[in-house]
Formats: sequence, structure tokens, C-alpha cells
Amino acid sequence: MPHRRLPAEWEPQSMVQLTFPHADTDWADHLETVMPCFLEIAAVISRFQPVLIVCRDAASLRPLLRGNADRIHLLEVMSNDTWARDHGAITIMEEHRPVLIDFVFNGWGLKFPAHLDNLITRSIFQTGIWNAEIRHGGLVLEGGGIESDGAGTLLTTAECLLSPNRNPHLTKFDIEARLQDLFGVKQVLWLNHGYLAGDDTDSHIDTLARFCDPQTIAYVKCDDPDDEHFEALEKMEAELQSFRDLNGNPYHLVPLPWPDAHYDETGQRLPATYANFLVINGAVLVPTYASPQDEAALQIFQKLFPDRQVIGIDCNPLILQHGSLHCVTMQYPAAVKVT
Repeated sequence: MPHRRLPAEWEPQSMVQLTFPHADTDWADHLETVMPCFLEIAAVISRFQPVLIVCRDAASLRPLLRGNADRIHLLEVMSNDTWARDHGAITIMEEHRPVLIDFVFNGWGLKFPAHLDNLITRSIFQTGIWNAEIRHGGLVLEGGGIESDGAGTLLTTAECLLSPNRNPHLTKFDIEARLQDLFGVKQVLWLNHGYLAGDDTDSHIDTLARFCDPQTIAYVKCDDPDDEHFEALEKMEAELQSFRDLNGNPYHLVPLPWPDAHYDETGQRLPATYANFLVINGAVLVPTYASPQDEAALQIFQKLFPDRQVIGIDCNPLILQHGSLHCVTMQYPAAVKVT
């Protein structure tokens, strides 16, 4: 069997993919609100590395772009929505060569139309922009549903990966075996507790708990006993405390602040979380929510990533459609070149 490895996010990258909103996405009623957020994310990333933007109309988008224009590549590809983390390719290293794994994206268990998003990775590949092999993953799987330490451990949630509308023909044992084979991981750590109200993904791990290095996990912690999340997140914390790395050591666990509750115009709670950060070359982009807890979150990330610049990005517009910063981005390892 060839040696395979799923890189950690903090390893060197070649680019980050964004899929921009348009009038036929769920952002139709919020385009003026959310577009500045997407433009800001692209501009900040372009200061550090290339950005690949999937869009409907490159000619109309290009004049709006800021940042390092030479590092921003636009591709016109049809899309249903904007969640590149979940419809983007997941890159593994196989015998030191990059392989793009194109999994099925079915709108988080058939909740939303995804027939166009499911074709985005293949469409990008067919342009010849990537110098990597592409391979079908054979599973319904989203990038936000898995978290790699780059050293053989995968972190995920049972609620997401065992959803009956994703891979109902497979048992937990089957799925774990597939993950180990596809990604070359030696252990899969399953969280059975933890959720965010307003999250459409069935508790994606990137909203709850994230590796910051092979020994460190940052996680959301609710400190309000009257909050609906308190019990579930307390149980999640206990699970994290029970986890061990491949050497049998407990993880260094870093609780993240609990932002004030955010609601949409109908009164539905929105999934604001600092765990949805993005690591890029030389920087960490942290979602902020105009909350009193923002500054404390930024300070924690600066301690977690002392050699990187920590940059806050207002993601209040993104949570209107129940995602955040990490959800709209997908990074590609340095070996995946833009040709």
C-alpha cells in the first residue's frame, strides 16, 4: 500500500480557494452585506499567498478585488453556494506527491441543492490549473467534517460522519477503515457530543475543536450554565480530556471564548464560533463577531501561533447563512502548484 498522509493546515500552502456568492446562491438577500466580507478574506490571504476564486462572472468581480492582484486567480465555474471547505478538494500526499481527493458533496446530508457544487472540483481540475492527480473519494465527505494533525490522527464527530443521509450503507467501523486507507491515518478520534445551534452541517468538527499543532487542540467552551449549549459542550470537553495522541499522551487543551449569542432577523440563533479559524502561510485568520470576547480570542490565537500574524475578520455576515471563515475557504498544500 502506498504511503499516504493528510497534511495539517499549518503546513506550507500554495493557495486558498474561495467560492464567491452570486444572485442565485442562498446569499441573494444578503449580497450587499456579505460581498465585502468575501473581498476582505481574499485581500488578506493575497498578502501571504495566492487565492483561487471560483465565481460566476470574472469580469464584474475583478474591479472589486483588493490586495495583491497578481496573486488572485479567477475561474468561472457554476455553483450553488459558497462553502469551499465542503465542496473543495481534500489534498493528500501519496509517496510525496499531491493527490486531490474529490468526495461527493450532497448539501450536508441532502439539506440543500448541491448538484453544481459537487462538480466544482472536477471543473477546476479540467482547466489544467492544478499540477496534481485527481481521484474520486468514494464517500460523501466534507472538509469541515475532519481535522488532521498531519501526523496520523484524525479528529471528527459521530453526528456528522454517521449521518444517515451521507453514507447510510457504511457502519462506523467501515467509515473509520475508509478514512484510515484514504488518508493514511493511524487513529480516528470521534466526538459524540457538542453542537452549535443554527449549524446546518451536523456538527462539523471545524466549528467545535481544532488541532493547532500535533499536541494541542483548541475547542469551544461555554461558560454560561443557562446557555442551551452548556451541557453538550461540557460533555465534549470531557471527551477531549480522555483523548490520547499516538504516543499515549493527553492533549494540551485550550478553551476558546464563548461569544455572545447572535440571532438573525427571525430570532434564530446563529453559529458564531472562534474555532472556525484559518491557518495560512505566515498568518492565522480569526473570525470575529463584534463581541466583547473577540479580543480575548485574538490574544489566545497569538499565543497558540506565536510565529504568525493573527488577523481578525468580521464574520457576522457569514453566520447569516450558518457558516464562518473556515467554512468558506479550502487550503491546498505547497506541492499543489497553480500552472
